[in-house]
Amino acid sequence: MENPLEQFEIKKLVDLKFNGFDISFTNSALCMLITVLVIFISLSLCLRKSSIIPTMGQAFSEAVYDFVMNIIGETMGKEGAKYFSLIFTLFTFLAVGNILGLFPYSFTFTSHIAAVGTLSFFFLIVNAIFGIKRRGLEYFRNFFPKGLPIVMAPLIIPIEIISLLAKPFSLTIRLVVNMSVGHIILKVLGTFILTMKIFGFIPLIADMCIIMFELFVTLLQAYIYTTLSCVYLSQSISEEE
Repeated sequence: MENPLEQFEIKKLVDLKFNGFDISFTNSALCMLITVLVIFISLSLCLRKSSIIPTMGQAFSEAVYDFVMNIIGETMGKEGAKYFSLIFTLFTFLAVGNILGLFPYSFTFTSHIAAVGTLSFFFLIVNAIFGIKRRGLEYFRNFFPKGLPIVMAPLIIPIEIISLLAKPFSLTIRLVVNMSVGHIILKVLGTFILTMKIFGFIPLIADMCIIMFELFVTLLQAYIYTTLSCVYLSQSISEEE
């Protein structure tokens, strides 16, 4: 049986180095680029002829728009509308990236801690920037809420800092594990299809069911990641104690 973990191997397509740093163009970077191009081209085609009576493409784009706006409204309220572009980009990037990873000979970059972890850490920095911009120095009250005795600061502040750093970690692990496990199962069943020959239709049926379930999981995980990102952003910009 082939190693089901081989599908997660990062492979260099263009070997590049700069001042001792490896900045090679890999299969992961290629799939990220393809994901961005698919989103851009798809939305451009869907919205090139906007009208009062929407076409199928326009209706699909508006449905995605409404879906993301609902996420923002439920987690951040009306104030969250100003962050729509950021949240919409996040959701579509993850959703399309997850879906493209289901295609044969593709690569699921959302199954790698490096890729998702970088994205999560980026949003941690963005949350801090927006929080400080909105609340000023009051943002740092998140680490030591009003009303607590000052003697508790050495205990509370480290706990709050660890809690803050745990947010991108939890986002990363949740997405990576869910994407990895599903693809490993698909690979194992795919190997059984070849090895069982005439009886390969049995794992084939199971594989088709898993693919349909994985399609649901890809969208679900993009939704969960986006929703939690909105919640964390809301906590950063909220002025309520």
